[in-house]
Amino acid sequence: MKLNSKKVTVQKSPADLCDYLADVKNFETLMPENISKFEVIRENAFVFALKGMPEIALEVKEVVKPNKVVLGAISDKIPFSLTGNIEEVSENTSTVELLFEGEFNTMMAMMVKGPISKFIETLASNLEQV
Repeated sequence: MKLNSKKVTVQKSPADLCDYLADVKNFETLMPENISKFEVIRENAFVFALKGMPEIALEVKEVVKPNKVVLGAISDKIPFSLTGNIEEVSENTSTVELLFEGEFNTMMAMMVKGPISKFIETLASNLEQV
């Protein structure tokens, strides 16, 4: 399953935005309001939970400065990745699009598509504010 967020404009250079997304502590400010848990578990990883959903642990898997940051699930039970694709607009402005890719069976995909779509749209919208 692949889902894309809208492409949003951020008032940061591509390098600064890449650094921002690679620092897992910053994801706390990007999370939706219905977050019930957020905890940095190591320098490159965090756990979060949204109300009514199981906890999800993510870690930084790859950083291609200044154009891409890839986060991936720590658990193999639900393999997925969240990629931030960054493009330069000007010296101090970038666009970013979030791409979610996960391997789910058909039933699971139907159940999670709505909540995940809403989640990545919220992350993207909150990125516009940083």
